[in-house]
Amino acid sequence: MPTATQPPLAQAPAAAPGRERRTVCPDWLWAALLTLAVASFRIGTPQLWRDELASWNAASRGTGELVGMLGNVDAVSGLYYLLLHGWISVFGDSAAMLRLPSALAMAGVAAFVVLIARRLFDRRAAVFAGLLFALVPAVTRYGTEARSYAFAVLAVTAATWLLLRALERPSLRRWAPYAVLVALSGLLHMVALLVLLPHALIVALRWWRDRRGRTVLSFAVATAAGLLPVVPLVLLGQRQVGRQISWIKTPRLRDVAGLWDNLFASPLVALGIAAVALLPLAWSRGRRPAVELLLLGAAPIAAAYVVSQGSTSYFIDRYLLFTLPAWAVLAAAGLAALRPRAAGAAGLAALILLGLPDQRQLRTERAKEGSDGRAAARVIADGYRPGDGIVPLRGPDERVYMLDFQIGYYLPDRVRLRDVFTQRSAVAGDDLFPVECAAPEKCLGDTRRIWVVTRDTGVDDPYNRLPAAQVRALKAHYDVAKTTNVRGLHVSLLERRK
Repeated sequence: MPTATQPPLAQAPAAAPGRERRTVCPDWLWAALLTLAVASFRIGTPQLWRDELASWNAASRGTGELVGMLGNVDAVSGLYYLLLHGWISVFGDSAAMLRLPSALAMAGVAAFVVLIARRLFDRRAAVFAGLLFALVPAVTRYGTEARSYAFAVLAVTAATWLLLRALERPSLRRWAPYAVLVALSGLLHMVALLVLLPHALIVALRWWRDRRGRTVLSFAVATAAGLLPVVPLVLLGQRQVGRQISWIKTPRLRDVAGLWDNLFASPLVALGIAAVALLPLAWSRGRRPAVELLLLGAAPIAAAYVVSQGSTSYFIDRYLLFTLPAWAVLAAAGLAALRPRAAGAAGLAALILLGLPDQRQLRTERAKEGSDGRAAARVIADGYRPGDGIVPLRGPDERVYMLDFQIGYYLPDRVRLRDVFTQRSAVAGDDLFPVECAAPEKCLGDTRRIWVVTRDTGVDDPYNRLPAAQVRALKAHYDVAKTTNVRGLHVSLLERRK
C-alpha cells in the first residue's frame, strides 16, 4: 500500500514540446502496435457468428442496394456498413479481412488510452494503461468482430481526449474536432452518445474549479453541432428499433454484475479491475482525474440502466464497450501508484495472466458460433448437383440465427442453390431477410433435389422447427435421402418422388 511519502498520483509536470514528442509518441505507438498484434493473432480462426454475417451480407451489396436496405432496417449500422463495403471491395471478404478494420480501430483506441492516461496522470500510468488495455480479453473479442463496436469505442475515446485538450486550452481549433468526434460516435452507435453525460459532468466540475465562463458555452455549442448530423439517424432508428433490439430484456439490479463480467470478456479480469480501479481515489492529488475517469466509466452504465427501464432496453455489454478505456486507465493508474513499484508491476502482470485462458478461448474455431456452418457447407458442396435447391431454417422465430447467411458465406462460388421458398429476395425487398412464399407448395417448382438445413436442438428430425406449411409441402413431394449431422446443424438431402 502507498505511504505518506510516496509521489502523489497526479498529472506529471508539463514537458517541453520537443521532449513531450520524444516521450509520448513511442508510448502510444507501441501500445497501438501491441494491441493490433494481439487482436490480429489468429483473427480468422473463429467462425463468423450471426451479427458478423449480417455485416457481411449488407456490405457485400451494391452501394445503392445497401442504401435501400438501410431505409428499412439497420440504419444505425449504416456508416459502418458503408465503410466495410469499401474495405471488402479492395481487400476481399475473408473472415480475417472482415475483422481487420476492427483490430485497427482497437489499435487506435490503445493510442488514445495512453494519451489520456499521460494527460491525467504520468508516464508510468500511461505505460501500464497501454499494456493493460492491449491484453484485456474484451479488446481481442471486439477487435476481432466485424461490427461497429470497436469504431464506436475509438470515436468516443478520441472525443474524450479532445475534450480534455479543449478544457485545458479552449479554442475553436480544439472544440471543432471534438464536435466532429461526437457526430461520429453517434453515427457509429447511438448508445455511444451516453458519453455526453460524463463529458458534461466533467465540464461542470472543471468550470466549478476555475470559473472559466466560456467553457460551458463552448461545450454546449460543440455538442449541439456534433448532434445535428445524428438527429436524422435517431429518428430513423426509432422506427426500426422494434425489429432490431426488442430481444434485449429490461435489466434488473442483478444484471449489472453480469454486464460487468461481460464488459471485459473475462470474469476474473473484471474482478481484478474492480479491485484496483478505486485506488486512485485514495490520494488527494490523484482524486480529481480519478473522479473524472470514474464518471466516464460509470455514468453511461447507470444512464443505460435507467433508460432501459422504459419500452426499449439498451443494457448490454457491447453497447457500453466504450466505457472500457476509462476503466483500464483508472485501474492502470491505481497499479502504477502502488509502492514499492514492484507491487504495481506484479498487480499488472496478475491482471494480464488472469485473462490468458479467455484469450486462448477467443481464438478457437467455435469462440463465437456454436454451429459449424463451414462443415455444413462442405457437405452440400460435396453432394451438389446443378439445379439443387435449399431450404434453410428461417421461420419468424428462427431467422435470427441466419442459417442462410452462414451456409451461403462458406459455399464455394460454383455452388448455386435455388432458395426454394423465397418469393422475393432480400436485395429486391430492400431488407436483410427475404420474403418467403405464403403458399410454399406453389414455390417448389420442378426442383428435383433440396438441401434442408436446420438447427440441432436435440430433436432427431430433419424438418425440426421449419414452418408447418413448408413441412407439409416438402413431405408431400419429397423423401429424405440422407441426413448428415455436423456440430449444431442437421443437413438433409431431399429427393422428389418419381
